Amino acid sequence: MAEVRRRRGESNALSFAPGDEVALEDALSAPDDGLAKALEACPGDFIVLGAGGKMGPTLSRMARRALNAAGRNTDRVIAVSRWTDESARASLESFGVHTIRADLADRDSLASLPDAPNVVFMAGQKFGTHSDPGGTWLLNAVVPYRCAERFRGARTVVFSTGNVYPLVPASGPGSREGDTLMPTGEYASSCVARERLYELASEGSTPLAIVRLNYAVDLRYGVLVDLALRVLANEPVDLTMGWVNAIWQGDANRMALAALAHAGTPPVVFNVTGTEHLSVRAQATELAALLDRSPKFVGEEAATALLSDASRMIEKLGKPSTSASRLLAWTAEWISGGGRVLAKPTHFEVRDGTF
Repeated sequence: MAEVRRRRGESNALSFAPGDEVALEDALSAPDDGLAKALEACPGDFIVLGAGGKMGPTLSRMARRALNAAGRNTDRVIAVSRWTDESARASLESFGVHTIRADLADRDSLASLPDAPNVVFMAGQKFGTHSDPGGTWLLNAVVPYRCAERFRGARTVVFSTGNVYPLVPASGPGSREGDTLMPTGEYASSCVARERLYELASEGSTPLAIVRLNYAVDLRYGVLVDLALRVLANEPVDLTMGWVNAIWQGDANRMALAALAHAGTPPVVFNVTGTEHLSVRAQATELAALLDRSPKFVGEEAATALLSDASRMIEKLGKPSTSASRLLAWTAEWISGGGRVLAKPTHFEVRDGTF
């Protein structure tokens, strides 16, 4: 990657990507000095509902590390999932995270979970919505309502998505938290329902923070990985959705956990995303240069895109630690080195809400 640094004119600004998945997950779960302090407002145990997805394991591990750094070794971090990936569960247990196998859609299973004063709700379904709309509404609306009832009164962060916003002018600042929600498609509509029903079930007695995330990058998945894989395979990149947001998953984990300290009634909402609006054409062109490919494009940039304004996040939760340029270089290094990918594309190019 020395050649990359010289070409980009950033001789000391870029560090090497994590060398393997052990190092990657360590980086994704590393808390900064401020997180332990932020969590002083959140005494007691933490329970992460839906912890078995792409972000849940590293978020749970980050919470454990932050509590350890604060000397809170007796406060538990409890990660709840169906745990279809047994290795992820075993890994968390080895780091001191207590895991529970449970199906949140099952009333008895949900009722059996231990109480906790701090809750992170991460469960949901995006892909497969078109073929299984009923299942999507169950997981994105019914399950959140039941979880809100079960943990009423607990300080709670609820994961949502930037897809609840409409497409906005690419030349503007992006959607802000107070903007009118105009979801496109069943997935986005069900996520609006998640937010509204969580608030309803909490009956004003549950301090809530809602995190509208787009898009997390984890070298094994994310918008930049999608672009890198297409470039590497000499496949054309669709430019119609010409601009995107992206944030290092480690930063997204930190922001979500820090948001617990800001939870309130009524809920506080944070757009958790990168501070830059990234040109798809520019990112693909740079990735092609790093991967020794010639980029291919189809379509033209539309005047609108799915973009969010991160100003409130920066003011209350802090700035992301990892720049888009560093993420791009890391992604190229990871992909060119044969790093494992999850084969879970973001479908960032979708404009009609069909997932």
